[in-house]
Amino acid sequence: MTNHKAEGLTVLDVAPPRNEIEQRIAAVSAGRSRRPVLVLGIDGAYVPTRPDSARKPCAGQRRKRAKRARWQGQWRDAKGFRFYLLDGERIIHVLSWHQVQNEEQLGEALKQVKEAGVIPEEQVRLCVVCDGAEWIWKHVQVLFPHARQVLDYYHCAQYLHRVAKTHYGASVQALEWVEATMTRLYLGKVGLVLGGLRRMQAQSDEAAKAIANCWDYLDAHRGRMAYRKLRRGGYPLGSGGIESSNKFICHVRLKRSGAWWYEINSNQMLALRCAKYNGTLDQVFVRYQQRLRKMSE
Repeated sequence: MTNHKAEGLTVLDVAPPRNEIEQRIAAVSAGRSRRPVLVLGIDGAYVPTRPDSARKPCAGQRRKRAKRARWQGQWRDAKGFRFYLLDGERIIHVLSWHQVQNEEQLGEALKQVKEAGVIPEEQVRLCVVCDGAEWIWKHVQVLFPHARQVLDYYHCAQYLHRVAKTHYGASVQALEWVEATMTRLYLGKVGLVLGGLRRMQAQSDEAAKAIANCWDYLDAHRGRMAYRKLRRGGYPLGSGGIESSNKFICHVRLKRSGAWWYEINSNQMLALRCAKYNGTLDQVFVRYQQRLRKMSE
């Protein structure tokens, strides 16, 4: 049933219509002087897949103990994106699309959403919150050049903790340095953080490498780290919205004990789950019924 209903579904097939999205925006905008913030999050979630060669039947023998399958499973990246509105401390889901796909295919799906005019960008303050992956920002720059770009604040902590561990070791001084540095970033003092990293005298080659990597990472995204100004504008600092989407759309359904999915089956299941959370599952069934009528004519 999943295969029949989800065959050939695209992001536009599971996306809510523009007028419905406008209604959600209007509900959030009521009584406010500024346009609401619409967040775009982009990320990947690893899911278990099996090769097509696993479809081949294996000859069995009676009264023989079952043997482990010869095929090897592979963890694949289900890249996806999510649009959602901010309403105070609450988020209002708008559109999700997740598939086991490469970055070009994800970029094409985003392009379809852009060209179809599904998202009324003139009615919102569009904000893109992601980690530092270069392929993500490449598509953002092309499709949404005027959106406010935000580097995930909490992702920076991973680089800083790595510096502290290699430079100070497991000590109180390491924790104090991380907390102080994260506070400076939170206050928008990116220049001070970069200057401090530049002045650090590495205690080992490993520490020198960690410091250099951290400096390069923060410097490359300097324009996306004005966290103090972003907070005043009501923009989010973290990518928790897309992380939770990865969890309740991808992980909860596909990461089950002993489950290994053929790529086409995983994508069809993901498409239906996106339709469910986008509120468009009914229109997917209508599409399926229309296809059945055409086949019977």
